Amino acid sequence: MKILLTGATGYIAKRLLPVLVRTGHEVVCCVRDNRRFHAIGGVVDNCSAIEVDFLKREELNIIPEDIDVAYYLIHSMTGNVTDFDVLEAEAATNFRNRMNETGVKQVIYLSGIVNEAVLSKHLESRRQVEKILAEGNYHLTTLRAGIIVGSGSASFEIIRDLVEKLPIMIGPKWLQTRSQPIAVRNVIQFLEGVLLNPITFDQSFDIGGPEILTYKEMLLQFAKIRRLRRVIYTIPIMTPRLSSYWLFFVTSTSYKLAVNLVDSMKVEVICKTNDLHKRLGIELITYEDAVKLAFDTIAQHHVLSRWTDAMSSEILKKGLSLRIEVPVFGCLKDNRQRQIKDENQTIKRIWSLGGETGWLYANWLWDLRGMMDKLVGGVGIRRGRRDPEELEVGDTLDFWRVIDASKERKRLLLYAEMKVPGEAWLEFKIENGILYQTATLRPRGLWGRTYWFSVFPFHGIVFNGLIKKLTQ
Repeated sequence: MKILLTGATGYIAKRLLPVLVRTGHEVVCCVRDNRRFHAIGGVVDNCSAIEVDFLKREELNIIPEDIDVAYYLIHSMTGNVTDFDVLEAEAATNFRNRMNETGVKQVIYLSGIVNEAVLSKHLESRRQVEKILAEGNYHLTTLRAGIIVGSGSASFEIIRDLVEKLPIMIGPKWLQTRSQPIAVRNVIQFLEGVLLNPITFDQSFDIGGPEILTYKEMLLQFAKIRRLRRVIYTIPIMTPRLSSYWLFFVTSTSYKLAVNLVDSMKVEVICKTNDLHKRLGIELITYEDAVKLAFDTIAQHHVLSRWTDAMSSEILKKGLSLRIEVPVFGCLKDNRQRQIKDENQTIKRIWSLGGETGWLYANWLWDLRGMMDKLVGGVGIRRGRRDPEELEVGDTLDFWRVIDASKERKRLLLYAEMKVPGEAWLEFKIENGILYQTATLRPRGLWGRTYWFSVFPFHGIVFNGLIKKLTQ
């Protein structure tokens, strides 16, 4: 059958796509930038990509009319604190109206658990989207999940940051809030299991794991699995703002997302009882086993997607292609070149930069720059990387975003997502046995130029040391 997959570069969709293709379906992926399509789970057969911005109604006309089923996996929480609910409602309305013009039989929507009387803005937005989608001329199946646990998921990475970095935690009272975490493998099984399944038409189902745990219990279980001794105290005086800063500075989340997460973490997300997992033949995975499976996936370098790679950013909204050509005029550059002794080894080293490997030389200066970025509201350096050896277009790499990554053309281009007064690129390119390493800043006004010349002395240390290590 022909399936439309929206949010195709998102955390869940990148894991669902290989499953759909393996079972013989033809999948049409909706992406904001076609350059990222080749990276989706490594799958290119029996699927295609179309560029669609669901906030631009006219662009939805490109969606084929012979769609059988559509997955709606779009949300905007990571991009904006104030009006993401408005954007989500607008995108859902445009999607519903376009689906009404096609032959789609079923729409499958992954939402959040919304059983409390008072909901966070995030969960209220999810419920509103469900209402909008339910008005379409098709069968709607809604799966409502809470905390999703898997390699690269937001919940997993945030808990990992807290547990591995803080031997003693003094946290807010919402650590006592209960939730029902679910393994990402189970989420994918549910999404596949309801596909054109009549027993799920025009219904919503809460999906969760077999346990109800507080956030504190999840942290302590995580620590036990990692064989770490951790002590957690909760205090009632920590305000939502302080809680947001607590998450922002300790974990890899952005401040915007931290605000929305704290707002949601005050609400219990516990499933209403149903037997959908039994009817679909799904064995629910415990929280402990979900964490262990996540670390097994990380150890085997099989992480298909990470929430930080899918996280909304200005560069992803505007399109990667706008940054692939490094500007020349009006720019300040640090150019270095060096003869290569072993081309394959140099490429391997370039592709392994960042994350746990670090930047090969003067890592403390990179860490310092990341800490300074975090202090002024930037992403910092904690995002790391999805895979220790491979890079794909659109990946996050510490405080960079991968714009071009081609071993065949021997080029890696990174765009800065740290706070800088202007725009910055870092490029590695090999031609005729020579590695060309170029840092470029397109400064914004006088402050941009002042910034460049103030850090220029450190370039001599960092970039000179880096190119030497890469070509040894």
